[in-house]
Amino acid sequence: MRRNLQSGGRLRPVDLARGHGLSTQAVRNYEEAGILPAADRTVHGYRTYTSLHAEALRAFLALVPGHGHRTATSIMRAVNQGSVDEAFRLIDESHTQLLDDRRTLQAVASALRDLEPTAASGAGAGPGPGPAALSDPGGTFIGTLAHRLGIRPATLRKWEHAGLVRPRRDPRTGYRLYDEADVRDARLAHQLRRGGYLLEQIAPLIAQVRAAGGLEPLEGALRDWRGRLSTRGRAMLTGAAALEAYLRERG
Repeated sequence: MRRNLQSGGRLRPVDLARGHGLSTQAVRNYEEAGILPAADRTVHGYRTYTSLHAEALRAFLALVPGHGHRTATSIMRAVNQGSVDEAFRLIDESHTQLLDDRRTLQAVASALRDLEPTAASGAGAGPGPGPAALSDPGGTFIGTLAHRLGIRPATLRKWEHAGLVRPRRDPRTGYRLYDEADVRDARLAHQLRRGGYLLEQIAPLIAQVRAAGGLEPLEGALRDWRGRLSTRGRAMLTGAAALEAYLRERG
């Protein structure tokens, strides 16, 4: 980029755009959004940029993969307005979100490990000996399942209302019957609730398990999830380095 400096150390919009595969309109839009500092103008009204603008553009494009377009825009706008502490706060929020996502991933992975014995042995298995009463070859009754999980039947009914479990009704008695998939979902919900997750946070995860057709296919999704988090973490490091270079250029 520095090789494109014009006389007096000036850059045209096209000089900034070419190095990043952007259009000159995109460069102008970035300036108008506050991502770039305001450009000087020639006597004929044309924008002229400097190495400072080049560093700003590099910083913004490096921040986007780790923080997203919206947050990266806010970070650059804060820096250009002289509110560096606000920019750091926004960066801290992104790192906090990344940490929360990692914790969620760990909680789900841990819950899946705890569910493996149940998935292997079927709905009749449990963490310990449970009552033989109120069980049926066609499923597990609410009292039996609640006892095995160490919760109240009312909790299972609340989870049903939230869509975490979907028991059917016994045609003879009208009682709720939980099949193997329901038991799996209830145990997964129980593990995540113990980890402090809200019902509205758990529901999408349960939906993923159902869409995957069980726990085993979800392992691949967890690996992909872990890979995306690692990629995002590295992108944040790259963005931080580029932002530091821009801050040094600003002086």
